[in-house]
Amino acid sequence: MQALDAVAVRQWADACVRSLDANREAIDRINVFPVPDGDTGTNLLQTMRSALDALLRTPVDTVGAALGALARGALAGARGNSGVILSQVLRGLAEAVQGASTASGASLRRALWRADELATAAVSEPVAGTVLSVLRAAAEAARDCPSDDLDEVVTVAAKAGAEALADTPRQLAVLARAGVVDAGGRGLVVLLDTLAAVITGRAVEDVPVVVRVPREPLTTAREGGSSEFEYEVMYLLDGSPDVEALKAELAAIGDCVSVVGDGAALWTVHVHCNDIGAAVEAGIRAGRPHRITVARFADQIAAQAPRFVRDRAIVVLVEGEGAAELFRSEGAVVFEPGDEVTAADLLAVVVSTRARQVTVLPGDPMWREPLDEAVTQAVAAGQDVVVVPTFSPVQALAALAVHSPSRRAGDDVVAMAEAAAATRRGEVAVSDREAITWVGRCRPGDLLGMVDGEVVLIEPDPADVGALACRLVDRMLASGGELVTVLWGRAAPDGVERVLEDHLRVAHPEVELAAYPGGQRDALLTVGVE
Repeated sequence: MQALDAVAVRQWADACVRSLDANREAIDRINVFPVPDGDTGTNLLQTMRSALDALLRTPVDTVGAALGALARGALAGARGNSGVILSQVLRGLAEAVQGASTASGASLRRALWRADELATAAVSEPVAGTVLSVLRAAAEAARDCPSDDLDEVVTVAAKAGAEALADTPRQLAVLARAGVVDAGGRGLVVLLDTLAAVITGRAVEDVPVVVRVPREPLTTAREGGSSEFEYEVMYLLDGSPDVEALKAELAAIGDCVSVVGDGAALWTVHVHCNDIGAAVEAGIRAGRPHRITVARFADQIAAQAPRFVRDRAIVVLVEGEGAAELFRSEGAVVFEPGDEVTAADLLAVVVSTRARQVTVLPGDPMWREPLDEAVTQAVAAGQDVVVVPTFSPVQALAALAVHSPSRRAGDDVVAMAEAAAATRRGEVAVSDREAITWVGRCRPGDLLGMVDGEVVLIEPDPADVGALACRLVDRMLASGGELVTVLWGRAAPDGVERVLEDHLRVAHPEVELAAYPGGQRDALLTVGVE
């Protein structure tokens, strides 16, 4: 095909709907950023269907008119962040060929560049490793293509988009952790490949959506602190609003703000917030809002719960890269909470296991309140979720060690709870303040030896970690024990493991030592005795 005309645009739009429909579930499954609500593929499909419907209902005879009809239909039916961005991609294509009967390779080059400009402007905080990176790579490849032939331009653009998609996990850490590429970028590659197929007559290439098989749930914390916002509000807006003023007003009550238009008098407004009324009132002051939709993120996540794909799963909440990898190697689903964790984050982890029965092993009591709320919501949505009381990662390890999928679920939970309760927990940490303890006053910088959360040893010399670790283990073994498990913290000094190993060989030759790098931030050593 030497030029893109209105007929070809119809063929492309129809092929996009069919291709997105075929890839919808795969794209939904890898939707982890910015919100793990599993609907990017669905949103892209619904938006493109709206665009195609508008085109089929509009008499057009030029490529500019056809793309313009697509853009207006996509804007009117945009679903979610991905739908808003898609509407702006189509608007960019339309604006670049406005008034033209056909589009050449040079026209497509300009169209992709304009699409990149509008899509980037639609996002309040552009992030590398997303659909925007894929679109920018395609636009740059088209711009640098030495040929003006339409098939050459679209081929290099589609190829560059696919290569940029494969690179998204290296740009965005959450994608790398989940082992997937960006969901929105995957959808854009579907559209680019479909356009290339229509123009060249070649089959659409199969672009992989998974970089590796993930061993953890496809979830992530929200970007920029937006976990405090529970609702997604969207509406169409008629009029000529002060766009920047409307954006500022919406940004004051939420995030993920976008206000994008069709270049005439129709706008799509999108925001994540808690005050739904304020978001709508801002639209009333700016113009005439209509087709208002509100979605609650917790409901979107919980709605996935009935689609079980396995019977049972173990979820472990643990801090530290080494400890997390240790639990993953034992088949557990691992979530590293970080500094802040919300009930929505934990609910996403539980639900994303797609298991009928979920056993949760928390490695720290500080997560109890949001975990209780998440469990309540998951149970209400149809999952059987049980939390085994574990107050340390070493107790979670002991519980996981006795887990047996062949046992009845209730019996398995009892066995894990008994193993955790039978494991005494200890820590070596550095005091960060002055305080009165059961064994005297401690000062900032002192080494503390703790058993079951209580300080039992104080060492003023911060360099004597090995000696304090030996004394702590001796105290814990005084009431018996056959196995000592130690997780080394991120700040643990070199050689401490050898000191403890040599001490146990002499003082407790009957005791087995299992030591692993934990990577935890607060504790120098975390000790378990069974």
